[in-house]
Amino acid sequence: MKAIKIFALVFLFSTFFLAANAQRGIEIGAGAGVAYYFGDLNTSFDMTKPGLSGTVFARYDFNPRIDVKVGVNYGHVQAADETSKNVFEKDRNLSFKSDIYEVTGQFEFNFFEYIHGSRDQFYSPYIFTGFTVYNYNPQAELNGEVYNLREYGTEGQFTGDEYYTTTLALAYGIGFKVDLSFAWSLNLEISGRKLYNDYLDDVSTTYPDLEDLENLRGPIAPLLADRSLGRIDNQTGRQRGDSKGNDAYFLTNVSLVYYFGSVQCPSVNKWGF
Repeated sequence: MKAIKIFALVFLFSTFFLAANAQRGIEIGAGAGVAYYFGDLNTSFDMTKPGLSGTVFARYDFNPRIDVKVGVNYGHVQAADETSKNVFEKDRNLSFKSDIYEVTGQFEFNFFEYIHGSRDQFYSPYIFTGFTVYNYNPQAELNGEVYNLREYGTEGQFTGDEYYTTTLALAYGIGFKVDLSFAWSLNLEISGRKLYNDYLDDVSTTYPDLEDLENLRGPIAPLLADRSLGRIDNQTGRQRGDSKGNDAYFLTNVSLVYYFGSVQCPSVNKWGF
């Protein structure tokens, strides 16, 4: 609810600036960078193993302060307990990797007036918020084979009751844009995602009954569900993840942007300015 209120405030704030003298135009951009995951398999916020990320987007400039952007983004995230310094996590010995594909729409607010081709107003930091529809598929390797973890109900999910792999998230972040010429500019953006589920890494709650899991999903399922080094005969109900906090991921991209537009003459409103 708090996030929705912030988004509404940004939207209302935006409508005020839409009435201002404007340089309107469209920007098309593409970029690449790195992706980071934080969650049950990376509780220490380790950033030493980033994945690749990429973006293609279109942005509409309403005026020097307000933009709206729609982008198609990609990120690869991964983590493994074996690199953790936490004893519980190291013994748990789980791992995952996933490709993330998303479509994001966001409102952007430039801190400084940003005008393409201007000698003075050719750069600005900015903030943004919006919404993302993303798709993911957590996988793990076992004996040289890669398995889609969702299909094996590793925390005892019944068939047909698995978590959704296409869902909604809140997008937010900061960026910096600077002109290289009238038409070309460079953007640096750090974009976070507040997720509304805790299964990006396929880990959230407790260990299932492994015998029941095998009967339901086959012999591979319990091997993917419990990979602990200090194996206990019956881990049913023991902690596997922490469902109190959802997972998150970040995309950091550097983009080259081309501007289609021109500087418009100021309009005069009924108050004479």
